[in-house]
Amino acid sequence: QVQLVESGGGLVQAGGSLRLSCAASGGTFSNYAMGWFRQTPGKEREFVAAINWSGGSTDYADSVKGRFTISRDNAKNTMYLQMNSLKPEDTAVYYCAARFSPVLTPTPIDYNYWGQGTQVTVSS
Repeated sequence: QVQLVESGGGLVQAGGSLRLSCAASGGTFSNYAMGWFRQTPGKEREFVAAINWSGGSTDYADSVKGRFTISRDNAKNTMYLQMNSLKPEDTAVYYCAARFSPVLTPTPIDYNYWGQGTQVTVSS
């Protein structure tokens, strides 16, 4: 059983930055591809970014390309999301997820474990 705990969310002004972390326990972290997703009330969970087991391959939603950077440190069992140039439309609950495969995917249903989420609010 893999447990995922997000941290680093908060309130920031438009144009600002935040760094989210996702700490994993209970499994072999380097066996899993990881992803970040976000969700706002009344909407489906949306893909943000994903990273393969080694960190050598990444993928981003078009809405965050050039502003967000996903990374991972397998020695620390932790994944990160550096978010720069934040916009009010980035406001959401951000979730990290892990899947039983080293290969990344943008599809939420392909992920096996989810964290509890962390709120990111960007004020205009």
